[in-house]
Amino acid sequence: MTHGVRVATSPPFSLPAGVPAGLSIVAATILLPGVAFAQDGGTVSNAGWVSLLPPVLAIGLALVMRQVIPALFAGVWVGAWAATGFSPMGLLTSLMATADTYIAEALADPDHVSVILFTVLVGGMVGVISRNGGMLGIVERIVVYADTARRATMATVGMGLAIFFDDYANTLVVGNTMRPITDRLKVSREKLAYLVDSTAAPIACIALVTTWVGYEVGLIRDAMASIPGLELNAYMVFLNSIAYSFYPLLALVLVFSVVGFGRDLGPMLAAERRARHEGQVAPPSGAARASGNDLDDVQPEDGIPLRAINAVLPILTMIFGVVAGMFITGEGESVRDIIGSADPYRSLIWGSLAGSLVAIALSVVQRVLSIEEAFGAWFSGCRSMLFAIVILVLAWSLSSVTDVLGTADYLVSLIGDSLHPGLLPALVFVIAAVTAFSTGSSWGTMGILLPLMVPLSWALMAAQGMAGAEHLPILYATVAAVMGGAVWGDHCSPISDTTILSSMASQCDHIEHVRTQLPYAMLAGGAALLFGALPAGFGVPWWICLPVGAAVVIAAIRWRGQLP
Repeated sequence: MTHGVRVATSPPFSLPAGVPAGLSIVAATILLPGVAFAQDGGTVSNAGWVSLLPPVLAIGLALVMRQVIPALFAGVWVGAWAATGFSPMGLLTSLMATADTYIAEALADPDHVSVILFTVLVGGMVGVISRNGGMLGIVERIVVYADTARRATMATVGMGLAIFFDDYANTLVVGNTMRPITDRLKVSREKLAYLVDSTAAPIACIALVTTWVGYEVGLIRDAMASIPGLELNAYMVFLNSIAYSFYPLLALVLVFSVVGFGRDLGPMLAAERRARHEGQVAPPSGAARASGNDLDDVQPEDGIPLRAINAVLPILTMIFGVVAGMFITGEGESVRDIIGSADPYRSLIWGSLAGSLVAIALSVVQRVLSIEEAFGAWFSGCRSMLFAIVILVLAWSLSSVTDVLGTADYLVSLIGDSLHPGLLPALVFVIAAVTAFSTGSSWGTMGILLPLMVPLSWALMAAQGMAGAEHLPILYATVAAVMGGAVWGDHCSPISDTTILSSMASQCDHIEHVRTQLPYAMLAGGAALLFGALPAGFGVPWWICLPVGAAVVIAAIRWRGQLP
């Protein structure tokens, strides 16, 4: 999920001085048939299939090398080169543009800066509550209940559902809080990252009051405004679409099945067996060790009292600060209107800043830490987030490249306008998943596809004589398919910011998190497609589709999964 959404932004790319514009266009025509490049300064007008190269290259290199930073940088570089028409000189100028255009613009975006600031502040707070003994105090309290690996995973899922209002806050708080507990009980970091990731966006996108809802309802309202004669309440369309949000719902069913049965599949099973039988909770990766070393600096010294209140109070302050911030920045008479119009970025910053200040104040007032020690721990916690921030910035840069090349528009163009309306939810679900996977942005995917797919759905229904109230479930299913497909693709993508934050908060190697989570995401996504979006498009009620899909997911874990 990338909260900072910029749809169809295209920074101009000019050819190097002295190189004729026609040269690169001729070269592109010869080498890349079917791909059109504009002649006005080299800006891409229709990159076609070439628009898929940057994300495919970045994802492929990340999975092969198991190093996400060079893979993302290569993807941005190739995308910037493609924007010049693959001109010979463009190979060099695009390298410069990678830094001075795409990365610089990603850092200059106010929404991106807000996410970075929130991440840094939460990291600082975690550093302080680790150093003052508060985190270990929580661990001692929870371990009284969570005295087995299964109970620890249940507690993780419970915390994930409790912090439902924002996926960023959910990811960072739950991952950092539960990691010492799951480590002690020999639950793999891969398993923790999966539980954190799968209880963040899936619940945030369908809960009634979250930082996502206002954005989603606004997109639905704008999309329906372009349809003559269609007068529906946007929030009611959102509410009706929840029943058809098969992927988020089935992803949650899958999480409860994995935790309840204690069984795992594929690479996750190997990771769990390594943790349980060898005691190695973290994957053998340099990236994971480097991240862990930053937090080694903030472990409490001998003799420091382990008081849970020193961690609980800052975390609660952050949570209530975020909620209060949404009520302060929002407007309206109902809670729905207030949350829907709130500024989530300011709220997150306010809450995390308040949490950091309370953590420092508690440490100093109780004389657990001196002022110098408290701020030293805060800076160490901030430093532990640097790796995640670098990946986030590169992921945002890659998303900007795909905007320039028109990746999403190209994927949408593959649908056509002559298919049966009943097939639209399933196709939209796949297109949204591919778009989110390629761009690493669920919010960007929704921002691009909802304004296109809602009118397309209604037009296809009208063409088939189905533009009546009895066929509105097709419209609801289409809206849900965009949102559900966006979350599905986001879960599978190594360049997704929430996937990155889940890895960092859990101190798990990022590529290992993606590799172990992918089978679960594919299981829930496949069930959502075959037993949800597809039959729902042809009129099968959601109350039949959802139980069938849930039964398939549960059966797969029960009968195909194995105990570690």
